[in-house]
Amino acid sequence: MNLLTATWHWSVSGFLIGLVMLCLLYFGKSFGMSTNLRSMCSIAGLGKKVPFFNWDWKSQRWNLVVVLGAMLGGYFATHFLSDPSNVSINPATILKLNKLGIDAPNGKLLPDTLFGLEVFQTPKKLFLLIFGGFLIGFGSRYAGGCTSGHAISGLSNFQLPSLKAVIGFFIGGLIMVNFIFPLIF
Repeated sequence: MNLLTATWHWSVSGFLIGLVMLCLLYFGKSFGMSTNLRSMCSIAGLGKKVPFFNWDWKSQRWNLVVVLGAMLGGYFATHFLSDPSNVSINPATILKLNKLGIDAPNGKLLPDTLFGLEVFQTPKKLFLLIFGGFLIGFGSRYAGGCTSGHAISGLSNFQLPSLKAVIGFFIGGLIMVNFIFPLIF
């Protein structure tokens, strides 16, 4: 059990991701999480009203299983296989978070200020949650895929649009964290 709860070296997960990508390439599949939203909208019948959702979602059934596996795996990893005592955060980062009013995780994987139920208690935080979700959905559609699809699948296929998208994701993340985030909090 200690093997599962201990922190693994980055090369192990990198190797496993590479192995999965080789299998997907072999079977002619491409990986991405945002495609599943299109599949679920198609299953719900939105293809009758919006042509974008009128497509063969059955060809992506395997990808829906990936999402289910990611959700179940995240739940089991968080509740049964995690050891938050091995999560170490740089003290300088904790000080910066405190200046923004964000509590340190203190043995948890995520701070309650951003990921707890208190997010739903203030209109400002609720608005930011909804607006951020809209921006993520719009950005995924505008970029032709999400971060996982471009960074993992697109880069492994040597796709130039994916390289541009990943560079844009990183630049956007840096701008958000260093300039916009301090203004919001």
